[in-house]
Amino acid sequence: MNTTCRIELDGTSHEFPVVRGTEDERAIDISTLRDRTGYITLDDGYGNTGSCRSAITFIDGDRGILRYRGIPIEDLAGKSSFVEVAWLVIFGRLPTIEDRDRFSALLTEHSMLHHSMRKHFEGFPPNAHPMAILSAMINALSCHEPDVMDIEDEATLEVAAARLMSKVRTIASASYKSSIGAPLIYPRMDLKYVENFLHMMFSVPYREYEPPPEVARALNLFLVLHADHEQNCSTSTVRMVASSQANMYASCSAGVCALWGPLHGGANVAVIEMLEFIRRSGMNVHEYVDRVKNKDSRLRLMGFGHRVYKNFDPRSKILKQAADDMLESLNLSDPLLDIALKLEEIALNDPYFIERKLYPNVDFYSGIILRAVGLPLNMFTVMFAIGRMPGWIANWKELHDDPKARIYRPRQVYVGEAKHGWEPREDR
Repeated sequence: MNTTCRIELDGTSHEFPVVRGTEDERAIDISTLRDRTGYITLDDGYGNTGSCRSAITFIDGDRGILRYRGIPIEDLAGKSSFVEVAWLVIFGRLPTIEDRDRFSALLTEHSMLHHSMRKHFEGFPPNAHPMAILSAMINALSCHEPDVMDIEDEATLEVAAARLMSKVRTIASASYKSSIGAPLIYPRMDLKYVENFLHMMFSVPYREYEPPPEVARALNLFLVLHADHEQNCSTSTVRMVASSQANMYASCSAGVCALWGPLHGGANVAVIEMLEFIRRSGMNVHEYVDRVKNKDSRLRLMGFGHRVYKNFDPRSKILKQAADDMLESLNLSDPLLDIALKLEEIALNDPYFIERKLYPNVDFYSGIILRAVGLPLNMFTVMFAIGRMPGWIANWKELHDDPKARIYRPRQVYVGEAKHGWEPREDR
């Protein structure tokens, strides 16, 4: 078993250590490459670059495996609530009954926003995107809660994590209510995490919203499945910002901005937009699929395939069952959902997609669930952010606690102009 890797450069041989992970992942440690050779590596998109050692989440894309802190996602989805999974991801162990009850109580206690923060909502135009509001308001939290800026022990982290996880629900629902000109709804102390969010989203002063159990269950599952996913764009952004010793709120706010991009957190929105396009165009689903397979067509099948998973996304299997159960129990009539189910049926049985391993991913089914819940399209990415918050907090903590952590500073290969002289203005 090799413990080193030899690289030949300019006629000289250099050996670099091979690092092995818990699951026998192998990496070449090139941290001394530039000092020893003058060379750097170039890896556009970082597809072959490990930026850190992490003990939070393990993914095997070839085998369709996802584990949080060593526990398979299938077990967590079937046996744990989002609050319990959040604790696991952040603190590295399953909570005891006492841990769970204390953390749940903190989430309830800290769900209110400081009264002066409500004035911030008045500064946003009515059509402001909820992700813009969420990012700004998370940053503002660091002004209103300076007592949790210096996190040096688990007890302080627990309070800070509970405040952030709880208040993002309140901020998200308040941004939605503001966008439709409806009065803000206060959280209730007697409701669980997901039910409280749905209450703040859909209750009005004259009528309480009572979510059907299937809706709360599906949304809880959605959050569990999005709690972390290794070093994706937004999580890497959180670590990048955290490496400068930025506080947890500032780092997670940066994660929100990265997640906002349509290639990352906006994928489930793209699924619904595709379904809407099919409905408006009047073409049947078979015709759309045939056009997708035409290499000259610009149409794409959104919500299928994944950059990491070359097999079936393990989260999509779980979310599909939740979507099926919820749609059946609610007896919903929605033309977009009908199109989605037909699209799924065709693609899962079409050799074109089977051979290319283009299976429905988590975004396909999450878009269906969020639409069925009644969430507007511009809130889809916000829901992703609420679910991913434990992972961001855990990654911030992991880097914060690492005594060897350095500020992130990638290199580049300069391809601009070679050195040349300054030209007088009259000669330009």
